[in-house]
Amino acid sequence: MTYLIFEPLHPDFGAIVSGMDLTAPLSQEDVKAFNDAVDTYSVLLFRNQDMTDEKQLRLTKAIGEPEAEHVAYGRTGEVVYFGSVGNIDDQGNQRKEAHDTTKYQKGNELWHSDSSFRQVPSYVSILHAYEVPGEGGATSFVSERAAYDRLTAAEKDQIDNLRGLHDYVFSRAKRAPVDDNHAASLPPVAHPLVKTNPGNGRKNLFIGSHVRSILGLSGIDSRALINDLLEKTTRPEDVYSHQWAAGDTVVWDNRCVLHKGNGFDADKWRRRLRQTRVVGSEVGQIPA
Repeated sequence: MTYLIFEPLHPDFGAIVSGMDLTAPLSQEDVKAFNDAVDTYSVLLFRNQDMTDEKQLRLTKAIGEPEAEHVAYGRTGEVVYFGSVGNIDDQGNQRKEAHDTTKYQKGNELWHSDSSFRQVPSYVSILHAYEVPGEGGATSFVSERAAYDRLTAAEKDQIDNLRGLHDYVFSRAKRAPVDDNHAASLPPVAHPLVKTNPGNGRKNLFIGSHVRSILGLSGIDSRALINDLLEKTTRPEDVYSHQWAAGDTVVWDNRCVLHKGNGFDADKWRRRLRQTRVVGSEVGQIPA
């Protein structure tokens, strides 16, 4: 039997998990316990993981289908499963604040759900820390499930059947230009504004910086509603900010969690984390 111990990270969501080594091969029982924990806690923190890219990809494949990293695929058509988060390149060189990649990654400092802009969004993201800055560089999380629960009955009735249009270029071009090939590979896609977890039946918002507009509403009304929901979701008291330690592996449920990076001084500090994602099961619609 797999016996896991959970220590809460925040009253609404999240847990430190002990009793599972993510770097070892997982049994079917382990995978079920993992998925059940994702459904229950949404954000899982595993400390002191002796991770490598090989072990992380094995973990990712055990959970489900690895998601192709969209930047490389969009720009060149190359399928790779890892994305590097931070300011260290593949050769170990430090990218400073003025580097184009460092500027581009500042788009991650907006509240978002990974791959919500894809026709099939991510199930979970798996992020492992190798090098962390001495100051800054935390990752913040909020629960869109808890945010939905806080809405009034009238507010829920207003949004339950609406669909949001998720547009990567709309979101990321605010921080840095998006390569033309990359932009062409990611046409806007519509997803329900409210989703239901298939495992436990709990509802949650599905919003974030990638949501450009809401189908059927004017631009002004769309932005007013999106901004209002985002403000209600990301109140300071509802945020858990994770200050990374080398060896941390954090897994989060992109179906019901928003996250964002917090800035750090890329001229002064090194930050290197490696991310993989697991493909989800819900399919959005690309408007005609």
